[in-house]
Amino acid sequence: MLSEIQEFISRYYVDPIVNDAGYNIVNTLTWAMVLVLCVYILYSLKVFERLDVTIDQRFITGIFCYVLFGSSLRVLEDADIFAPPLNYIFITPNIYFAVFAITMASLVLSLRIYKERYYIPFAAIGLGLTSVNICALFWLEGIAHPGEALLIVALTVLITASIYVGAGFAKIKFLRDRFNITILGAHLLDASSTTVGVDLLGYHGKHVVENYLIGLTGTGAVMYPLKLLLLIPMLYIIDNEFDEVELSDLLKLVVLVLGLAPGCRNTITILFGA
Repeated sequence: MLSEIQEFISRYYVDPIVNDAGYNIVNTLTWAMVLVLCVYILYSLKVFERLDVTIDQRFITGIFCYVLFGSSLRVLEDADIFAPPLNYIFITPNIYFAVFAITMASLVLSLRIYKERYYIPFAAIGLGLTSVNICALFWLEGIAHPGEALLIVALTVLITASIYVGAGFAKIKFLRDRFNITILGAHLLDASSTTVGVDLLGYHGKHVVENYLIGLTGTGAVMYPLKLLLLIPMLYIIDNEFDEVELSDLLKLVVLVLGLAPGCRNTITILFGA
């Protein structure tokens, strides 16, 4: 019995990290439950309220810097810069915990020193860490696909802007909200990077649903309707069913990071050919 449990853990949890083999249905569901638990803990402990931090535009700008840091760090791991066992820290889900710990440490330090102006050093630390990673990628890898990376950004901006303008004509207010359209943009970046990577450069995905749908349709562009069909109702429900602002903002922040992190990682990977 014990050996069967060990084999199960090794097969579905340990091996995908050690071999960087991506996701399977078991660990995907597990990490999803872990994420829900983490969000519940953050909300229950009123972490942001205790820190006197509001999830506003300035805070989200700072978070974006740490998402770039984590994404570029993951690309360094993809480029085989780190040797085992150090590289295991930079593979999902471990990298999320590592970057979260660094982000919280930077936030607390910035709050303690700069009080209400915390957002300036908070973002600066994140940008500084990101710069180190990007410089390392320039030095070790060099630019490989600048045109494709620009195409990803252009597709993201074009589609996001189209939704924003269309929502204005259709008078769909929640899609004109700055936070909501930013979330859509983050996930459309993920979809665009998947489309360009899979269709033009021969990359392959590591997520279970993603790989299934791409295999079914033969194109990474299937991620566009998937993202929109999931996100638009989700954002509508969060806006209309969650009365507590702190909870709805926390949920939106998590959804934002879940789209922005892989989108940035994919784009940086394509840019440097890692």
